[in-house]
Amino acid sequence: MADYIYSMETRLTPDQQNGVNLVQEIALRAGLNLYLTGGTIRDLITGFPIRDIDLSIQGNPLKLQKELEKAGISTQGVDEDLRILYLLMPGNVRAELNMTRAETYDQPGKPPTIASATINEDLRRRDFTVNAMALSLNPGSRGLLLDPFNGVADIEAKVLRVLHNYAFLEEPVRLIRATRLSARFHWPLEERAQARYDAAKENNYIENIGKRAVGYELEQLAHEDDPLHIMRALDKEGWLKVLHPHWSMAKVDASELGQVVKTRQMMNELGYSVEAGPIVMYFLTRRMGDKDTSEIQRMIPRRDFVDKWKRLESGARDLAKKLTSKEAGTPSRSWKVLSQAAPENILFLSLTTKQQPVDQKLKNFFTKWRQMKEKLPFPEMAELRITPQLPEYQKVMDEAFLLLLDGKLRSHTEIVSFLKPYEPPPPPPPPAPRRGRGKAAAAKGIAPTGEAPAPAKRGRKAKVMEPPAVVPVPVPAVAAPVAEAKPAPGAKKTVATPETKKAAVPAPKPATKKVAVSAPAVKPAAKKAASTKQAVAKKSVPAKAPKKPARPAAKKARSAKKAPVKKAAAKKAVVKKAAAKKPRPKETASRKSAKKKK
Repeated sequence: MADYIYSMETRLTPDQQNGVNLVQEIALRAGLNLYLTGGTIRDLITGFPIRDIDLSIQGNPLKLQKELEKAGISTQGVDEDLRILYLLMPGNVRAELNMTRAETYDQPGKPPTIASATINEDLRRRDFTVNAMALSLNPGSRGLLLDPFNGVADIEAKVLRVLHNYAFLEEPVRLIRATRLSARFHWPLEERAQARYDAAKENNYIENIGKRAVGYELEQLAHEDDPLHIMRALDKEGWLKVLHPHWSMAKVDASELGQVVKTRQMMNELGYSVEAGPIVMYFLTRRMGDKDTSEIQRMIPRRDFVDKWKRLESGARDLAKKLTSKEAGTPSRSWKVLSQAAPENILFLSLTTKQQPVDQKLKNFFTKWRQMKEKLPFPEMAELRITPQLPEYQKVMDEAFLLLLDGKLRSHTEIVSFLKPYEPPPPPPPPAPRRGRGKAAAAKGIAPTGEAPAPAKRGRKAKVMEPPAVVPVPVPAVAAPVAEAKPAPGAKKTVATPETKKAAVPAPKPATKKVAVSAPAVKPAAKKAASTKQAVAKKSVPAKAPKKPARPAAKKARSAKKAPVKKAAAKKAVVKKAAAKKPRPKETASRKSAKKKK
C-alpha cells in the first residue's frame, strides 16, 4: 500500500495531485468512496506520462457538480445517461469522474443498460486488463490496489489482453482503442485477443459503433504525444474512415504537426502549461472542409475543448495586432504582452504567423530575451547589499530585466545609478571591545584605563568623591655648576675646548612640579577608589628622559682631572705607613722626672 501511495505522490504533477485532493475532500464530506481507476493506474505503474485523471465514485457524481465548481473545478461536459462528469481542474488538468456501474448490452454497439454497482463490478465491465485496476483513496484503505484480472502482470509482459470473449462485439469502438494503445505503447495484442480482433474486423463489427464512442476517440487523438504516428496506424487499419468518412492522411498537415510537438515540448521545459489538444485537432483537420470539421466538433463530448478549438484563429489575430502596435513598441513592452497572453495563443501564433516583425518577437521571446536573464543578478547588487532577503528584491529584478531588454543598463555607472535608490541603510557598527589591564587588575577589581571601576554586586553603592586633581607643571631645567678638579702636580694641563665643555655638562632632566587643586574632602568609604585613581594619575605622568651618553672626549678630560688627586692620596698613605713603622725613642731620666712633676 505504501509503495503505491509513494508512486501516486511522486508520479502525479503538483496540479494533478491538488485536483485529486480536492475531489477526495468533497467525496469524503459526502460520505462516498472514491477510487483512482483506468488509464491513470496503468500510466502510474508503467511510468508513461499521466495525461488525464480517471476517478470513479460509488454514488451519483452529478450531485457533486456544484461542490466541485465551488472548489474551482469547471465542468466541460456531462453524460447524464452514463453519469459521467468531464472536468477541467486548476492547472489545465483534465479529469473524468464517473459512477461505478454495471453494464448490460442488449444489442452490439447500442448504449448499454446501466446500474449502480461496486468497484469490483465496475472493473469487470472494462475493456483491457491493464485498464481494469483501481487504487483506493478512502481513509481506511488509502493506497490499496485492486487488480482482480492481474493487469500488473500484463503490464510487465507488455501485452494487451481483453477481459472476455465478447469485448469487441459489445463495444466495437474497442477495436479503434486497441489500435491506438498498441501504437502508443508499442505493445502487441495477446494471442487470443488478436484472434478475437481479427474475427471482429472480418465480421465488420465496427458498423455498430455509436457516435458517443467516436467522439471520445476523436478527442483522445488530440492528446496523444505523437498524434501523427497514431493517425498512420489508424489509417493502416482503415479506422480513419470510421471516425469520419472524408478523413485521410492527405487531409492532415503533417509538417505543422511536427512543429507543434517540438514547440510544445520547448514551452513545457520553460515552465508553461499548454493545452495543445485544440491546436493538434486544428492541424489534423486543417485540409478538411468547414462542414466536415463542424461535424467532428459536434461529436466531441467536451464542449470547452471545442470552444477553444474554434477561438484559436481569433485569439492569434488579436495577439498579432498587439505585437505590431505601440503597446509592444519596445522589447520590454513586447515581453509584457507575451507574458500576459495565453500559452495556447502564443503556440498557435508562432506556427501560423506570416508577419516578419511578429515572428521575430516570438523568436526573441523564446531565445534571446531569456538569455539576457542570465545576466541577473548584477554583481553590483551584492556590493550594495541588495539581497533576496529584501522585500523589494523581486521588484528590483523585474525592473532591471525590463531595462536590460531596452538596452538601458549597459555600463557600470548606469547599473549603480539604478540600484542606488534600493540600497538598504548600512548596519549599525559593532560595539567597541573592552580592553582590560591584565589578570592582576581584574583580580584587584581595578577598571581599565579610561573606564570607571565596576560597582559592587551587593550592598548599597558607595558615593565616590573625586580626589584632588594633580596637574603636572613643567619646571625649567637649570644646569648644575661643575667644579673643576685641580690638576695634580706634574700632570699636564688640559685645555678645555667648546666641545669638551659641552660634553662635560650633563643633559638637563625634565622636572615636573605637582600643584594640588583644592577639592572637597574624600569620605572614608571612597578612600580606596581615590587611591586607585591617584595611582593611575601617577602613571600618566610622562617618564624621565634618558641621559645622553657622554662623549669619549669628556671621559678623557674627567680621567685627566682625577688622576693627580688619586696619586697624592696614595703618596700620603705611604708616608703614614712608614711613620708608623719607625721605633719610638727611649725615655730619658729627665723626661721621666718631668712627667712625675706634672
